[in-house]
Amino acid sequence: MSDVEHLLVRAARAAAEHRRTVGERPITPRRSAEDVRAAFAGPLPEAPTDPDSVLTELLMAADGAITGSVGPRFFGFVIGGALPAASAAEILATGWDQAAYNEALSLAAGAAERAAGAWTKDLLGLPTESSTAFVTGAQAGNTVGLAIGRNELLARAGWDVAHDGLYGAPPVRVVASEERHATVDRALRLLGMGTTSVHPVRAGHDGAIDVDHLGEVLAQNADAPTIVCLQAGNVNTGACDDFDRAVPLARHHDAWVHVDGAFGLWAGASPRHRHLTRGVELADSWGTDAHKWLNVPYDSGLAICRDASAHAAAMSYSAAYLTGSGGTDHVLGDVTPESSRRARGFAVWAALRELGRSGVADLVDRSCAHAQRMAELLTAGGATVYNEVVLNQVLVGFGDLSSTDAVVDAVQRDGTCWVGATTWRGRRLIRISVSNWTTTESDIELSADAILRAAT
Repeated sequence: MSDVEHLLVRAARAAAEHRRTVGERPITPRRSAEDVRAAFAGPLPEAPTDPDSVLTELLMAADGAITGSVGPRFFGFVIGGALPAASAAEILATGWDQAAYNEALSLAAGAAERAAGAWTKDLLGLPTESSTAFVTGAQAGNTVGLAIGRNELLARAGWDVAHDGLYGAPPVRVVASEERHATVDRALRLLGMGTTSVHPVRAGHDGAIDVDHLGEVLAQNADAPTIVCLQAGNVNTGACDDFDRAVPLARHHDAWVHVDGAFGLWAGASPRHRHLTRGVELADSWGTDAHKWLNVPYDSGLAICRDASAHAAAMSYSAAYLTGSGGTDHVLGDVTPESSRRARGFAVWAALRELGRSGVADLVDRSCAHAQRMAELLTAGGATVYNEVVLNQVLVGFGDLSSTDAVVDAVQRDGTCWVGATTWRGRRLIRISVSNWTTTESDIELSADAILRAAT
């Protein structure tokens, strides 16, 4: 066995052992931060180190310090696990070390991205003519979608952002829910539009946008170039905006409609939950994650745009550089912010191939059923559930909520499961996100017991 083969096989075995045992070990690391930092620190070696020794040192330094986020009882941050085929594809992608800028660099990476992009659009019910970019996650997906919308709206107003920048440009207003995700605001800062461009819209009791108030906000300064940012899956409640009503309303005001669908967009893959995203296909652009509900390894997201030419014009080096950008046959690097990027499409392709249409639907449905079961068990144990559990998100509190952070800390120290805290509508609550393909009803029961123990 060659040295490289030995090293990669050894690393793969260590990763596989972690996967095999992650559900049996405490989810929270047992070592102190100081100890782990000391293990990784120290002076840079003066001379080279044998790769096998480096791997040994890495495994020792990280031992007991890996959070069990890939396991079945991690319910924080809407993090999925990683499917077997997708994990294996990631190992291959690392071994192949393909740059995915264009198909001259990697024909296989390009073909995988095109196929996985087409499958994703089909599953989610998005327009087939849309272009698809493989990015790091929903933050990048939202940034790409908002950048395309900004450029297109200003082009309609006679302003060329690519050539003239934003100095002196007509201001673009961004109409978005008060319950929008923080990635939207950060994207606006990165794009030079600033958060003062946001015109907030009230949200209903469930966190979905108030469509009537949306109409009122749109009617104010109606001639201004406008982006409407909607949401599939409120990060706290799981609620989806009413796209069927909101998108046509935005269209009436000539607005660009972008949908932040980090996890909730995948509800469209389930016949049982598809009604929650009805009308989402009417939007102009969408951002979503594969590393959340699709259970692809980090980092993996998609930016999708109805107008492939507008997508390429906003992201490519220059208009003269748009080689093959007509329709969806764009150069892969023309639709992402990065030129040097790894081949994320292999893992997404493998995940979709492993699950198939019915498997993705079952993954969504099981997660939602587990969330419902968690809510029932916690309610029976004396907790209050603060949201209607429509997807995979559960908001829970105990008593006067002053102990929420202490309960979360106790749960994490216990190690049976991992939950986080959030502030919603002025209340400090426990947020439980069920997204992992390996989670079973037994895991839900064990976790509910652990949370109830911590609360007492």
